[in-house]
Amino acid sequence: MHEALRKYVEKYSSMSLTDKEFEIVHQAFTFKKLRKKQYFLQEGDVAKQMAFILKGSMRMYTVNDKGHETIIQFGIENWWIGDRESFFMLSPSPYNIDALEDCELLVLNQEHYQQLLNEIPAFVKMVRVLDMKHHIATQKRIHASIGMDAEEKYQDFVTNHPEFLQRFPQNMIASYLGISPETLTRIRKRLLYK
Repeated sequence: MHEALRKYVEKYSSMSLTDKEFEIVHQAFTFKKLRKKQYFLQEGDVAKQMAFILKGSMRMYTVNDKGHETIIQFGIENWWIGDRESFFMLSPSPYNIDALEDCELLVLNQEHYQQLLNEIPAFVKMVRVLDMKHHIATQKRIHASIGMDAEEKYQDFVTNHPEFLQRFPQNMIASYLGISPETLTRIRKRLLYK
């Protein structure tokens, strides 16, 4: 199961891990299973771990005073999920993270994260690449949110995440896009008959 993580680190760092380095990485992560609908993080808790998803899907979301959910992030196999601000700043999280399917995760705590940064050059390079990719994705998400209409948001989503269409229900995709499920239904019908 840790082999998927090894491939991931090597891919995003463009560096090979020695067997000794991989053993350090292997020891830093803990295997965890979540059942569908089980929480990885609940609002108000401090995020003590980040997760690398081996199997399954997850979502990070908020719930307002009226009970309305806003999905911030989806996660699927070979993706990371966690509240970065809470993890690094040790502050209470405004987010919930739960499993949408049964999940298998490799989790990393703050102490082991720091250890890997100090001891594994490939891990450091991977983190830099992921931080850059995360920053770019955040910029694009902000632009889509404030600069695109509902149909453009959906088309951008389909282009960038076609695999999500089969994994997540329409109401969750609508929440992620910041539009109503009814608007998404209209857009999908309109695009189908173009």
